[in-house]
Amino acid sequence: MVVLAKGELEQIALPSVQRGVAPPPPLAAVPEINLAAATAGDAEARSAAARAVARACEEHGFFKVTGHGVPAPLLARVEAAAAAFFALPQRDKERAAATVAPPAAAGSSFGYASKRIGAHGDLGWVEYLLLGVTAGAGAATAPVALAGAPMSASADAPPCCFREVLSEYIGAVRGLTCRVLELMAEGLGLGATPDVFTRLVLDGESDSMLRVNHYPPAPRPGLTGFGAHTDPQIVSVLRSNAAAGLEISLPDGTWAAVPSDRDSFFVNVGDAMQVLTNGRFRSVRHRVTVSSARPRVSLIFFGGPPPRERLAPLPGLVDREGGRRRYREFTWKEYKTSVYRTKLADNRLCYFETATATS
Repeated sequence: MVVLAKGELEQIALPSVQRGVAPPPPLAAVPEINLAAATAGDAEARSAAARAVARACEEHGFFKVTGHGVPAPLLARVEAAAAAFFALPQRDKERAAATVAPPAAAGSSFGYASKRIGAHGDLGWVEYLLLGVTAGAGAATAPVALAGAPMSASADAPPCCFREVLSEYIGAVRGLTCRVLELMAEGLGLGATPDVFTRLVLDGESDSMLRVNHYPPAPRPGLTGFGAHTDPQIVSVLRSNAAAGLEISLPDGTWAAVPSDRDSFFVNVGDAMQVLTNGRFRSVRHRVTVSSARPRVSLIFFGGPPPRERLAPLPGLVDREGGRRRYREFTWKEYKTSVYRTKLADNRLCYFETATATS
């Protein structure tokens, strides 16, 4: 469970709730992509799906994927295993943190934690597992290793351990991620290099992660589960149980609630993708609020590039803007280090913009 010290509960209450006014946000009109239709061998259907993905990334930075092919029994097992883990006694969950790999960068840490998000005072009504993912280069079905996953969720868990369930899940979701990234490349007109994004996620040194979030029922409505932020990576692929709470920021700055859908995956553009596309794809700000009496469990796969990968707007996309580069070149390690020095809600990309981007 999440335990807050005196005064911390007020810190994570939404401002509108603190003022006594809490109008529910409107429902977001989330674009939907049927991946099965896009990958069935019909060139026209695939082209239409690629255009729809690009349009969603430009207008929203966010869309829903159906027909993803991830087996329903696997989704049920990983959801049950995650729920069983978070139902463990607090000391057992905390013990899992002692088994994790060393931090990947200053200020980051893998393992179990609750309420504290990052090292700069951000709080949320959440407990979570943050796990590093490593994989051999090559096919999306390459073996997956988790840095520090607990070996078992509970005595009542399925015969396979939590580590194995998560590993199988990551393998499936990484394959889904690569199919989506290929559609993004095609939608951008980069069909000559369809692996321009997938190669970064499949690289043997890819800095990808899995985050398993648990938002317990709140002691009062209108708490911040996870504060407003953008994801630093290339892309994030999320699935949750049937509990609502995810909200996205629309282009005009207003917030909209994402209807829950446990059968689909949600994809959002990350900061690195915004840079690679020279700002054409939008890294979406999002947050989680906790007002439900039902616990929310979500799993997010973050597809990240290798630490030494140099990120910059792709030449083909820069040429279409008359050579105007919105972002300077930097390594993923440099950007990630910068991210861990900031607060959750900060605009991280502004430090990497060129003069032409702000003029």
